[in-house]
Amino acid sequence: MLLSPEIFREYDLRGVVDKDITPAGVEQLGMAFGTYLQDFGLTHCLVGWDSRASSPDYRDALTKGLVSTGIDVIDIGQVTTPIFYFARIHYKIEGGVMITASHNPAEYNGFKLARGQATIYGDEIQKVRQMVEAGQFRRGNGHISHTDPVPAYLQMLGEKIQLGSRPLKVVVDCGNGTPGLFAHDVMTTFGIPEATCLYCTPDPTFPNHHPDPVVAKNLVDLIAAVKEQHADLGIAFDGDGDRIGVVDEQGQILWGDRLMILYWREILAKSPGSPAIIEVKCSQTLYDEVKRLGGVPEFFKTGHSLIKARMRELNAIFTGEMSGHMFFADEYFGYDDAFYAAGRLLRILSHTDQPLSALLADVPTPPSTPEVRIDCPDDQKTSVVQTLLSHYREDPLVSVITVDGLRVVFPHGWGLIRASNTQPALVARAEADTTEHLQEITADLTRQLAQFPFIGSIDWSGE
Repeated sequence: MLLSPEIFREYDLRGVVDKDITPAGVEQLGMAFGTYLQDFGLTHCLVGWDSRASSPDYRDALTKGLVSTGIDVIDIGQVTTPIFYFARIHYKIEGGVMITASHNPAEYNGFKLARGQATIYGDEIQKVRQMVEAGQFRRGNGHISHTDPVPAYLQMLGEKIQLGSRPLKVVVDCGNGTPGLFAHDVMTTFGIPEATCLYCTPDPTFPNHHPDPVVAKNLVDLIAAVKEQHADLGIAFDGDGDRIGVVDEQGQILWGDRLMILYWREILAKSPGSPAIIEVKCSQTLYDEVKRLGGVPEFFKTGHSLIKARMRELNAIFTGEMSGHMFFADEYFGYDDAFYAAGRLLRILSHTDQPLSALLADVPTPPSTPEVRIDCPDDQKTSVVQTLLSHYREDPLVSVITVDGLRVVFPHGWGLIRASNTQPALVARAEADTTEHLQEITADLTRQLAQFPFIGSIDWSGE
C-alpha cells in the first residue's frame, strides 16, 4: 500500500506530503474511491482542490485513478471546501473529493471524500482504505471536464444574505489560505466592497500566521487592524474556508460557543423547541442559554461529518463547533460555510445600532481556557483518554460526560480531554466559576496527564 494507513482518520484523510501521501498512492486512492462510488451506482465525481503546493499534483494523480475506473471527473478548480459542497448540490452530483488539509501545517495535505448527502466518515472511510489495500479496482475509461461553480455560489450568497441599512466597517483575515481567492467578491456580494482584507493572497507556506482562527495568536494582526481602523468587527477564515473566527470592535475574540449564542437567539426566536446539538468543547453558558431560549440542548461529539449526520437524525436546523464550524439548515444547506456564517453575523449586526460587544453583554463570561492542543502520538491517544476516564470515574466528587473523550464535571466547573480526529494530539479545554477554580481544574488535569512520559508541558493559555 502506497499510502500510510494512518491517514485514514475519522472523517477525512490527512498526512504529511511525500511521507504519508505520495502521488502514486493518491492514484491508488482514486482507483479505490472510483470503485467505491460505482458500487453505489454513481458514475460522476467532482474534484476540488485548495491552495497547498501539493494539491495540483494530487489532483492530477487522483483524477488519473478515478477515470481509470470509468468515473467521469468534473474538475471545479481551486476552491474552498464549502464551494465544493455547494457544487455538489448545484450540479446534483453525489460523488466528490476535496483535496485539502484545512488548518494543518504546511507540510500536510488530505482528502474529504463525499457520497450521498455529505462527506463519508468512520467505517465508510475504512472501507475505502480496505479497497486500497486489496488493490482490486474496476476498469474503464472515464472522461474529464471542467466547470466553475463560483459565479453561481456568489449569486446564491447574494440571494440568501441581504444586510440591513447600517453600514459596516469590516476587516477580514484569510491567513494566506484558499478563502483569500474569494473574500473580496464575497464581501462585495454582501454589500461591503471596501472591507479590508489581510493576507488574502494564498501562500502554502503561510508566512504571516497559521490559518487557524481557534488559536489566539493567529488573531493578533486582525485584532490590531480592527482597533486601528475602528472597525465594527474582524472576521478570520481557516485554510479551506469552513471555519470562522470573530473579533468584536474592542478587539475581543468571540469564541465559537459565544458566537453561537447570537445565531441561536435569531433562530430560536423563529423556531422554539428546536433540538440543539452542543459540541462537547463548548461552554456551559451556551447550553444554559439555549435552554433558556426554548431550545432542547444535548451534548455531542466533535467533528463536522459526525455533527452533520446527527443534525439529519434530529432534523436540527442549526448547530456549531467551538472551532468555528457553523452549520445552518434553517435558511441554508446544513453544511459548514464560513463565508455564509460571516454573512449571517453581518446581517444580525446590520439590523442593530448596538456594537457587537453589546449584543453579548448580558451573557456571563466564566473564566475558561481556549481550545488547547497537546501533542500526543496517534497510537497513544485512546489509551490516554481511557486511563483518565478510569481515574475520574472513581472520583466521587465529579461526574463524567463520555460522549466524546471525557468532560469531567467538577463542583465549580468542567474540564475536557479528548483525542483529536485530525492530528496527533489531545484536545483540552476547561471552564470554571472563578479564576481560582479554573486553575485548580487545569492543575488537576495536568497532574493526570503528567503520568505519560510522551506528553510535555501544557500551556493552558493556548499560545
